[in-house]
Amino acid sequence: MKRIINLLLLIPRVWRRIRMILKKPLFGSYGKNFLFDPDGDYSYNTIHVGNDVFLGVKPSLIASRSFIKIGNKVMFGPEVAIRGGNHRTDIVGRFMKDITDIEKRPQDDKGVTIEDDVWIGTRAIILHGVVISRGAIVAAGSVVSKNVPPYAIVGGVPAKTLRFRWDIDTILSHEQTLYPPDQRLS
Repeated sequence: MKRIINLLLLIPRVWRRIRMILKKPLFGSYGKNFLFDPDGDYSYNTIHVGNDVFLGVKPSLIASRSFIKIGNKVMFGPEVAIRGGNHRTDIVGRFMKDITDIEKRPQDDKGVTIEDDVWIGTRAIILHGVVISRGAIVAAGSVVSKNVPPYAIVGGVPAKTLRFRWDIDTILSHEQTLYPPDQRLS
């Protein structure tokens, strides 16, 4: 009986894994060891993901015409939301909802880039046009509307730099350990 119960408990996890495998090719591109919640909301073909990435539970990554680029060694907490693109709000005499994606201008539809070695906390929101630089941490519940510098820890609404992970010398030592000379921050 215990064996049957254990088997029944395993079925939802196996089915979840199968759905992840079936949905993975829908992404624009992805690297090795890419894990995501198959029940999340994704615009799939506009999302490009590197190696060793975990998108957390119930994320929402949407970019209808722009892009979302996620580097290597990135991890998300639960319910992270990323919005590449925005709506047009400048047309007089028309409802915003009636303006189609085709009518968007480049400034309305900026993408989002998340570089390598980034941690995005639970329920953080990242808005269009943002670059989260290498080594950064975004605190849970933050709303990121501006670029995040390398190795910064940001938090709040709107997100502001709270501090940096390390001092400059330690960052340079970290860079030297992990990255070849042509890829290090200078």
